[in-house]
Amino acid sequence: MSNTKQDRSKVAGGQDHEVKYEAGKTGATKSDVKDALKSAGSSRSAVEKKLTSK
Repeated sequence: MSNTKQDRSKVAGGQDHEVKYEAGKTGATKSDVKDALKSAGSSRSAVEKKLTSK
């Protein structure tokens, strides 16, 4: 479990449960999360910033 911290700092766009989690957390749709992943990268903080700036 040494990679746990690193794994939590990224959003895995291919993992439906992670996309759903971010969508629920930020009030966005799953497609909004996927769009944010494409434009902001996989960093969780960058994705959340992109989604909350709408």
